[in-house]
Amino acid sequence: MGHRLSKITTRTGDEGTTGLGDGSRVAKNSRRIEALGEVDELNAVVGVLASETADEDLRAVLAEIQHALFDLGGELCLPGAAVLTDAQVARLEALIETYNADLPPLKEFILPGGSRAAALAHLARTVCRRAERSVVALAQEEALHPAPRRYLNRLSDLFFVLARVYNRRAGVPDELWRREHKTPKPARAGAMPPGGENSSSPAA
Repeated sequence: MGHRLSKITTRTGDEGTTGLGDGSRVAKNSRRIEALGEVDELNAVVGVLASETADEDLRAVLAEIQHALFDLGGELCLPGAAVLTDAQVARLEALIETYNADLPPLKEFILPGGSRAAALAHLARTVCRRAERSVVALAQEEALHPAPRRYLNRLSDLFFVLARVYNRRAGVPDELWRREHKTPKPARAGAMPPGGENSSSPAA
């Protein structure tokens, strides 16, 4: 590989195109580059989540995901390539089963949030869904190996499960969505808070 990554600024994309792995050039807003960018963003979000993760088992899972997403990026960069495998999809399914087995069953929807790591896992889940939509859109225009779509579909499910795992290990309960939740009425214009202006308590 030599030092092919040493030169960062190449100016070759100044006209709005970028090179693919086969040497061809496409517009930077093409479907393929859009999908590639979404996967790259997802990988970056997973990196942030990893930086908030102390447990070694979860760190290992996230590292594995980041490598797989890099593989996916390589596949998207090279039209006609098939890099991700059915075994990687099956691996996600096994992880979902393993981590979900120890969680209490859900009877209601949950709100994204809880501990910081859980909130980041939910963020990764939503970015993953966006990446999946981009890959699906690309597949409608060009021939694409099916594993990337299946992998991203399973991965978003895994992030949902991991968000619950993070909360459980942090001792933070999942926030259940409440159908009867009412939005509080806004304060009357000019009304003072208890205790007067800028007070932190009624006794201030």
